[in-house]
Amino acid sequence: MDGELGDFLRSRRARIRPDEVGLPSYGRRRVPGLRREEVAQLAGVSVDYYVRLEQGRGPGDPGRTKSGGVSDAVLDAIARVLRLDEAEHAYLRAVARPRRQDGHGPAASRVRPGVRLLLDGMDRNPAYVLDHRMEVLAWNALADAVLGFSGPGDLSLPRRLFLDPASYELYPDRPAIAAQTVAHLRLQAGHHPGDPATGELVAELTRASEEFRRLWADHLVRPCDHGVKVLRHPVAGLLTLPYETLTIPSAPDQTIVAYTPEPGSETAERLALLGSWSSVVPEAPERA
Repeated sequence: MDGELGDFLRSRRARIRPDEVGLPSYGRRRVPGLRREEVAQLAGVSVDYYVRLEQGRGPGDPGRTKSGGVSDAVLDAIARVLRLDEAEHAYLRAVARPRRQDGHGPAASRVRPGVRLLLDGMDRNPAYVLDHRMEVLAWNALADAVLGFSGPGDLSLPRRLFLDPASYELYPDRPAIAAQTVAHLRLQAGHHPGDPATGELVAELTRASEEFRRLWADHLVRPCDHGVKVLRHPVAGLLTLPYETLTIPSAPDQTIVAYTPEPGSETAERLALLGSWSSVVPEAPERA
């Protein structure tokens, strides 16, 4: 465990007022939210145990499993006290009990030919494949027409968003997109704690973008599994694009993102026009 677990727990207990969990709010508080001893009391663990957990020193309490990790019962109790949602609960488990890494991080991402054919067959839906770092690995012609993946820009969606000024024109609701992107990236980072490329990406964006630095410090975790994005295309105009994501079972670190505009909608008509101009998509470069 490193400082990430402690930072996350501190950020979450700072959100909760004592009166929200049935505790009296007495005494002067240096920081908002629950004190560590209050979390320990409500979770049914010793104060020393919880303090060690937040400090990343390794809990010296019966709440450990035989392998030395924190037990499900303790993590579930803490999640209940801190009112974590499903994504936050999963993230807590991931950072409290990180998977063993071989020092090299996840294997290089290669998209199977069958997945590429699937993308190409979705001629009315912009679709592309992301890895766990939100790097675009493959795309179809319509996705290229909408987002310009074959152009000179970076294929990392976080870099595009935080380092490319064009993102301010592309996304009318950019603050929400930025928060969503960072929350998803943090969730994925929690599930890949030993991936050096993820660490390098976070470090780069932290240095280069004050906006990213502020959002990353919020410790928000959210999956981007479905929703709606609004894009302002330079030619087609405003596009309202619901999206769905599908994890590839044979490559669980890869996700297909498909935009699903309502048939007959103005966005669908504009996409059809874009598609008529772009029938062939350049090959996405293989990742080394």
